[in-house]
Amino acid sequence: MLEMKEECLVCAVKLLNDSLAHICSFECTYCQSCAEDHNHVCKNCGGELKERPKRQ
Repeated sequence: MLEMKEECLVCAVKLLNDSLAHICSFECTYCQSCAEDHNHVCKNCGGELKERPKRQ
């Protein structure tokens, strides 16, 4: 099951389950702004950042 991390890896902004966030295949989590700042590339693994699904 996907781990829904509660904060951005870069800026530590709080992310709710229904927040717009981006993740890589290792579930590193970024807010929208930081994902854009990193050109949708994970700073840890170099993987592509994709929009994270939302939960209720």
